[in-house]
Amino acid sequence: AGLAGVGGIAAAGAGSGLAIASRVGPTELPQTVAGFHSLVGAAAVATAVGEFLHLAPLGLLTPVSIGAIVAATYLGAITTTGSLVAFGKLNGALGSAPVSLPKRNLVNALLSAVSLWAAARMMRSPTLAVGRAALAACTAASLFVGAHATLAIGGADVPVVITCLNSASGWALCAEGFMLSSTLLTTVGALIGFSGALLTQDMCVAMNRDIGSVLFKPLKTNEGGSCEVKSYAPHTETSADALAERLLSAKSVVVVPGYGLAVAKAQYAVAEIASKLRARGVKAQFAIHPVAGRMPGQLNVLLAEAGVPYDIVLEMEEINDELPETDVVLVIGASDTVNSDAEDDPGSAIAGMPVIRVWEAGNVCVLKRSMGSVGYAGCDNPVFYNENTDMLLGDAKKTLDAIKAKLDD
Repeated sequence: AGLAGVGGIAAAGAGSGLAIASRVGPTELPQTVAGFHSLVGAAAVATAVGEFLHLAPLGLLTPVSIGAIVAATYLGAITTTGSLVAFGKLNGALGSAPVSLPKRNLVNALLSAVSLWAAARMMRSPTLAVGRAALAACTAASLFVGAHATLAIGGADVPVVITCLNSASGWALCAEGFMLSSTLLTTVGALIGFSGALLTQDMCVAMNRDIGSVLFKPLKTNEGGSCEVKSYAPHTETSADALAERLLSAKSVVVVPGYGLAVAKAQYAVAEIASKLRARGVKAQFAIHPVAGRMPGQLNVLLAEAGVPYDIVLEMEEINDELPETDVVLVIGASDTVNSDAEDDPGSAIAGMPVIRVWEAGNVCVLKRSMGSVGYAGCDNPVFYNENTDMLLGDAKKTLDAIKAKLDD
């Protein structure tokens, strides 16, 4: 009966997960990952509480088991609410702008110290009544820390938080392994924790940031780190037919996709265009910024799904040296990752972030839904107003389909 019950619960969970995943498109993948992370955190908290309620009445609590229970509760609770807030930011239910209480780092540190107090209190008096109160305080404080810390992170830093929470979920699982004396859980948790930490580090390097500044920097209000409204020369617009002719006359073309490509579901159309250009002798390549999209590798997966050969998909470091010799750069739904203010404006919110220097190419064509929209960091892009830049506004998929049809003529 016990195994049958566990099997039934596992089947129900698997069915629910499959049903959710089957309805998730490429654009919803980042927030879906964040949502699933919250479930991992909630499971860690529930397991820790359950293990405590099992061991305490029997008098089997030890310092090691208490430490593991509190660690799983702390990390699991932070992962739960932090992931839910990240889900809301990515899904648009919450604003991307940072929000927090004054002296947020001090508030979070004091509330995190509640977990240390809970562990010490339970070790001094490992009884059911004392442990229940201490664990409840630890859970409540940690839930608040997770939400508060993530709410205070905004703009382009949110994708980094996803990988950081992924690491936290792994360490919560590792704590569960210690708690349950399970080598498998400990090993798997450590693998997830370390891989998430390494991915977070890679993301931070790609943005010229460090994890400390992402998680603990004070909110900037009136000085620096802003995206102030600037005056630019009028932008220049082009048409799908004119862009198709320009692509055909070029010797080299670099496509720089962004999150807008995923939103428009235009990966198949741009893959066909690249294939047709290569068949006509044009050197067509793709350039992917490390933090393009809302999570690492999102654009790489989309292009692979559309059948784009791996050897023509280049990283930012590989493509930047080639751009001055490139005839046409086609930017599709990207802004922050090709924003020259990252290099030219020290007061910009993305100052210092390595970007793809598309403006160095002979001509830049940008596919964008409207001029009123900005990147996830909230900054306008001066590249869109350069003399060598042409804007093609509207739905990216319809535009690319029109270009593809023109190439077939």
